Amino acid sequence: MTEIGSNNAGMAVSIPDRPEAVVRLAWASATDVGHRRQVNEDSYVAGVPLFAVADGMGGHSAGDLASQAVVTRLAEIDGGEFVDPELVEQALMLATEDITVIATDSELGAGTTVTGAVLTLQDDDPYFAVFNIGDSRVYKFESNDLTQVTTDHSVVQELVESGALSREEAENHPDSNIITRAVGFTSRPFPDFWMLPLRTGLRLLICSDGLTKEVSDDRLRMHLAAGMSPRETAGALVDAALAAGGRDNVTAVVVDVLEAPDLVDLDDTAPRLRRR
Repeated sequence: MTEIGSNNAGMAVSIPDRPEAVVRLAWASATDVGHRRQVNEDSYVAGVPLFAVADGMGGHSAGDLASQAVVTRLAEIDGGEFVDPELVEQALMLATEDITVIATDSELGAGTTVTGAVLTLQDDDPYFAVFNIGDSRVYKFESNDLTQVTTDHSVVQELVESGALSREEAENHPDSNIITRAVGFTSRPFPDFWMLPLRTGLRLLICSDGLTKEVSDDRLRMHLAAGMSPRETAGALVDAALAAGGRDNVTAVVVDVLEAPDLVDLDDTAPRLRRR
């Protein structure tokens, strides 16, 4: 596994062209190999402007190197403290090329999921551009409400959307590990993007499926609502996954918006979705 970045209890970020406006963020990460795996194939990057988790494909060769390639390329994005989401797509393209080299001697190939959030601007307002490929997830916790922002790229999610399965049935379905998009396998990556305005009190959870397959949404909400710091919360979430079985690698990144300015356009506050 690869860990890029360090925990931060509070960092101020100035908004270009709005000298009076400041965003303050705090964040922390935690990861564990789990009880059944020999290698931790999860990797993460955590630091302004980008927070992301990549989960190397279990059962495929070099999954740990595939997730490493993704977070390494994402960490190389050079656009300042607010960046264009297109740079994320470019980084994932470069990571795909890296993974192709890694998988040269493998018949199965190599790949990884990736999900995360990058600081960006729209009309001088600060947003998180949340992105996703695969079944790792980003949740937002705001006003005591937990919402899954990303949509899984998986066979069971397609069954849920078609009405063939309920969300509860999908969590325990035998095909729950089969994903429909990944970074790698010589295919062009196609992330989905969601735009979330930064608001004071917003909390993001970015995690691999080793967390969500062990810990229910109700328990995720309980931990995120407990009022603990990002470091304490990320650690508690990983501990909860281990206590529930720890059948997979588990990684959690928690990001808090401690302070954010009012939006310039007060009517434009709803998350916006850009699908590829």
